[in-house]
Amino acid sequence: MIEQKQDNLDTEKNIDDGSPKFGRLLIVLLFAVAVIVAITFATEAYYGV
Repeated sequence: MIEQKQDNLDTEKNIDDGSPKFGRLLIVLLFAVAVIVAITFATEAYYGV
């Protein structure tokens, strides 16, 4: 039963390898990090610690 699930996962992987989704996820994650860095610098400049 577990082997059958693994076969199904392999078949789905062959149909859609997910590369575009992975690239889009990477871009979103980099954007989120950039926003956090921008907020960090903005608060540092505002509070002037």
